[in-house]
Amino acid sequence: MASRDGDRVVALSLQLSQAHHELRRQISEIRTRLGHRRSSDDTLAAHCLAFCAALTSHHQGEDDAMFSQLLRERPDLATTVANLVEDHGMIASILSRVRELADRAGASGGPAREAVRRELDGLAAIMESHFSYEERTISEALDDGAPDPGWTDTVFRFGRT
Repeated sequence: MASRDGDRVVALSLQLSQAHHELRRQISEIRTRLGHRRSSDDTLAAHCLAFCAALTSHHQGEDDAMFSQLLRERPDLATTVANLVEDHGMIASILSRVRELADRAGASGGPAREAVRRELDGLAAIMESHFSYEERTISEALDDGAPDPGWTDTVFRFGRT
């Protein structure tokens, strides 16, 4: 499906869903690796930090650009956007703890590694709820032709090339 500007081959809501799927895949992979002792703590810490950066970039792109654009087009989404931004704040707090614990796990392993796993388990549950709510509540507005003055790269690709 193409958006109204004709430059999009895939609907914006589908691209958002695909970005969320990729973030789900990344956290699942990290959680799986945490269950295997073969991976080094340094490697796991690096993967955790890269994931944290990707999720942070995705949410900042939404907060700084996508949501602003949506609200200009659809002011009726103000409550929904406020809820999503609030979720982003809560997730950012968890990501801060994950970064701290991942740094410790890289230095000491053992108990810090288990703490990372627990924090990621909680984060995965919150992400699932957040992503589902976001996709359910703003997909139609995205596909109705929300203009893209450059925000999609950050939101859909979160810094990847």
